[in-house]
Amino acid sequence: MLVPVFNEERHIRETVAAMQAQRFDGQFELLFADGRSEDRTREILLELAASDPRIRVLDNPRRRTASGLNVCLREARGEFVARMDAHTYYADRYLAAGVERLRRGDTEWVSGPAVPRPVGAISRAVGMALASWLGRGGSRKWDDVLDGAEERDLDTGVFGGVWRRGRVLDAGGWDERWPINQDSEMASRFLAQGARLVCLPEMAGYYVPRDSLKGLARQYYRYGYYRAQTFRRHPGSMRRSHLIAPALALALIAALLAPRPLRAPARLAVLVYLLAVAGTGLSTAARPGRRAEGGLLLAVLPIMHFGWGFGTLAGMCRFGPPAAGFASLVRGIPPTDEAAAIAGVYAPSLHGEDA
Repeated sequence: MLVPVFNEERHIRETVAAMQAQRFDGQFELLFADGRSEDRTREILLELAASDPRIRVLDNPRRRTASGLNVCLREARGEFVARMDAHTYYADRYLAAGVERLRRGDTEWVSGPAVPRPVGAISRAVGMALASWLGRGGSRKWDDVLDGAEERDLDTGVFGGVWRRGRVLDAGGWDERWPINQDSEMASRFLAQGARLVCLPEMAGYYVPRDSLKGLARQYYRYGYYRAQTFRRHPGSMRRSHLIAPALALALIAALLAPRPLRAPARLAVLVYLLAVAGTGLSTAARPGRRAEGGLLLAVLPIMHFGWGFGTLAGMCRFGPPAAGFASLVRGIPPTDEAAAIAGVYAPSLHGEDA
């Protein structure tokens, strides 16, 4: 198991205990790459490692998630590897189910659905937003598996996973230029090489949504920003649903700053959106015991949408517009993703060479 950590003192014992409880018919090791935590995370991990030889504590001097995953990948000794996050709690058959599915063949990447498990009022509102039609933005990628389907194919929208170690090494590991969205970027490379990605319900990961509006805004801005970088590198990963939030952000800008002929339709678009948000909030508040969450949805949904939208626009300004992705959406023909087809160019040191 590959686990990047940084300042996880508060929950690290509980996280490790949950990982140790994996029901797996075979041996496994827990590799923790510490990004030079400033609290007692490393000390606690070393204490736990002293009583469990399966735990290994590694140094992650670059301090980013992707670099921590690559550190663990280089040191892993098994045939299979699984990414696990310190803020997420996994089903006890997460590892076993992933390995079993890989052994059956016809897929190179097995993952599970991300399921919110809120802890506070704002966190609960975020969970409700993600469950609503307006919060999903048209995406239903995990609905089938959560409703009892055996598995579902995915296209870049992945949440961790289990792989054969050699396959991830051949792909070049995680690209360390992506502070977040690393899995989706790597999934684009797998898909460009013809790989199949599947999602299994029994591999669900339960995570805690942000419980502050400021943290939520930063999270979604960064999602959009680095998704734009992924679009630029892998135009085939772009979907029409990804453009809804940036289009909404543009509509807001036009409603405030555009010339008069454009201002009216832009304001109408923003008004329709706000009415949809109000309707979602009111319908939620009408449910027993959900008044507070319904009221918070009036802030949570716009923060999520405008955060993602303005982040995507900023990313397109920083990394360049994904012209090939736009063209493929217009033509309905997937673009050739040459960059994604080159394995090993992202992290050449994974095979032991100097970076």
